[in-house]
Amino acid sequence: MKIAVSACLLGQNCKYNGGNNFSSALAAYLKGHEVVPVCPECLVFPTPRPRIERRGDRVINEFGEDVTEALTEGVRRSVFALKELGVDLVILQSRSPSCGVNQIYDGTFSGVKIPGKGVFAEALIKSGFSVKDVEDL
Repeated sequence: MKIAVSACLLGQNCKYNGGNNFSSALAAYLKGHEVVPVCPECLVFPTPRPRIERRGDRVINEFGEDVTEALTEGVRRSVFALKELGVDLVILQSRSPSCGVNQIYDGTFSGVKIPGKGVFAEALIKSGFSVKDVEDL
Protein backbone atom coordinates (compact mmCIF):
# COMPACT_ATOMS: atom_id res chain seq x y z
CA MET A 1 0.00 0.00 0.00
CA LYS A 2 1.26 3.48 -0.87
CA ILE A 3 0.53 5.97 1.92
CA ALA A 4 1.04 9.73 1.78
CA VAL A 5 1.73 11.31 5.16
CA SER A 6 2.00 14.88 6.41
CA ALA A 7 5.76 15.42 6.28
CA CYS A 8 5.83 16.90 9.80
CA LEU A 9 4.52 13.58 11.17
CA LEU A 10 7.54 11.85 9.64
CA GLY A 11 9.93 14.15 11.50
CA GLN A 12 10.58 16.67 8.73
CA ASN A 13 11.04 20.16 10.19
CA CYS A 14 8.40 21.80 8.03
CA LYS A 15 5.94 23.21 10.58
CA TYR A 16 5.36 26.96 10.58
CA ASN A 17 7.83 27.31 13.49
CA GLY A 18 10.49 25.09 11.90
CA GLY A 19 9.67 22.09 14.08
CA ASN A 20 7.89 18.79 13.42
CA ASN A 21 5.17 16.55 14.84
CA PHE A 22 7.00 13.22 14.68
CA SER A 23 4.78 10.32 15.74
CA SER A 24 6.48 7.10 16.80
CA ALA A 25 3.08 5.35 16.81
CA LEU A 26 2.57 6.39 13.19
CA ALA A 27 6.11 5.28 12.29
CA ALA A 28 5.28 1.81 13.64
CA TYR A 29 1.97 1.78 11.72
CA LEU A 30 3.77 2.65 8.47
CA LYS A 31 6.24 -0.26 8.59
CA GLY A 32 6.00 -2.33 5.44
CA HIS A 33 4.25 0.40 3.43
CA GLU A 34 5.60 2.71 0.78
CA VAL A 35 5.47 6.20 2.32
CA VAL A 36 5.26 9.51 0.47
CA PRO A 37 5.84 12.67 2.55
CA VAL A 38 3.66 15.64 1.62
CA CYS A 39 3.37 19.27 2.76
CA PRO A 40 1.42 21.67 0.56
CA GLU A 41 2.45 24.62 2.75
CA CYS A 42 6.15 23.98 2.09
CA LEU A 43 5.58 24.22 -1.65
CA VAL A 44 4.49 27.85 -1.36
CA PHE A 45 5.75 29.25 1.97
CA PRO A 46 9.19 29.34 3.62
CA THR A 47 9.98 27.55 6.87
CA PRO A 48 9.69 29.05 9.40
CA ARG A 49 6.69 31.16 8.41
CA PRO A 50 3.84 33.09 10.03
CA ARG A 51 1.07 30.92 11.46
CA ILE A 52 -2.01 30.52 9.29
CA GLU A 53 -5.60 29.62 10.14
CA ARG A 54 -8.71 29.02 8.10
CA ARG A 55 -11.58 31.51 8.33
CA GLY A 56 -14.42 30.09 6.30
CA ASP A 57 -13.18 29.76 2.73
CA ARG A 58 -10.17 32.02 3.31
CA VAL A 59 -6.77 31.35 4.87
CA ILE A 60 -5.28 34.22 6.86
CA ASN A 61 -1.85 34.56 8.44
CA GLU A 62 -1.28 35.88 11.94
CA PHE A 63 -0.63 39.37 10.50
CA GLY A 64 -4.07 39.48 8.86
CA GLU A 65 -2.81 38.82 5.33
CA ASP A 66 -4.96 36.64 3.07
CA VAL A 67 -2.77 33.77 1.81
CA THR A 68 -5.60 31.70 0.34
CA GLU A 69 -4.37 31.84 -3.25
CA ALA A 70 -0.84 30.76 -2.38
CA LEU A 71 -2.00 27.85 -0.24
CA THR A 72 -4.52 26.81 -2.89
CA GLU A 73 -1.63 26.52 -5.36
CA GLY A 74 0.34 24.31 -2.95
CA VAL A 75 -2.75 22.15 -2.43
CA ARG A 76 -3.38 21.86 -6.18
CA ARG A 77 0.20 20.77 -6.82
CA SER A 78 0.13 18.28 -3.93
CA VAL A 79 -3.15 16.67 -4.99
CA PHE A 80 -1.86 16.35 -8.56
CA ALA A 81 1.37 14.70 -7.38
CA LEU A 82 -0.44 12.21 -5.15
CA LYS A 83 -2.76 11.25 -8.03
CA GLU A 84 0.25 10.73 -10.29
CA LEU A 85 1.92 8.55 -7.65
CA GLY A 86 -1.17 6.38 -7.18
CA VAL A 87 -1.44 6.92 -3.42
CA ASP A 88 -3.96 4.64 -1.66
CA LEU A 89 -4.32 6.47 1.66
CA VAL A 90 -3.40 9.89 3.06
CA ILE A 91 -2.69 10.39 6.78
CA LEU A 92 -2.72 14.01 7.89
CA GLN A 93 -1.78 16.15 10.90
CA SER A 94 -4.65 17.06 13.20
CA ARG A 95 -6.05 20.60 13.44
CA SER A 96 -3.85 22.06 10.69
CA PRO A 97 -5.39 24.73 8.42
CA SER A 98 -4.11 22.60 5.54
CA CYS A 99 -4.30 19.05 6.85
CA GLY A 100 -6.93 19.00 9.59
CA VAL A 101 -9.42 16.20 8.94
CA ASN A 102 -11.82 16.48 11.89
CA GLN A 103 -10.95 19.82 13.50
CA ILE A 104 -9.21 23.08 12.68
CA TYR A 105 -8.48 26.25 14.65
CA ASP A 106 -11.23 28.86 14.38
CA GLY A 107 -9.26 31.56 12.56
CA THR A 108 -8.82 33.89 15.55
CA PHE A 109 -5.34 32.64 16.57
CA SER A 110 -6.70 32.10 20.08
CA GLY A 111 -6.27 28.30 20.23
CA VAL A 112 -10.01 27.63 19.88
CA LYS A 113 -10.75 24.45 17.91
CA ILE A 114 -13.86 23.92 15.82
CA PRO A 115 -15.19 21.06 13.69
CA GLY A 116 -13.89 21.45 10.17
CA LYS A 117 -11.39 20.43 7.54
CA GLY A 118 -8.18 22.00 6.33
CA VAL A 119 -7.91 23.13 2.72
CA PHE A 120 -5.73 20.18 1.69
CA ALA A 121 -7.87 17.58 3.49
CA GLU A 122 -10.97 18.99 1.84
CA ALA A 123 -9.39 18.91 -1.63
CA LEU A 124 -8.17 15.34 -1.15
CA ILE A 125 -11.62 14.13 -0.10
CA LYS A 126 -13.25 15.92 -3.06
CA SER A 127 -10.69 14.21 -5.32
CA GLY A 128 -11.68 10.76 -4.01
CA PHE A 129 -8.73 10.01 -1.73
CA SER A 130 -9.12 8.00 1.46
CA VAL A 131 -8.03 10.42 4.20
CA LYS A 132 -7.39 9.81 7.91
CA ASP A 133 -6.44 12.04 10.81
CA VAL A 134 -3.31 10.73 12.55
CA GLU A 135 -5.18 10.78 15.86
CA ASP A 136 -7.75 8.32 14.47
CA LEU A 137 -5.17 5.56 13.92
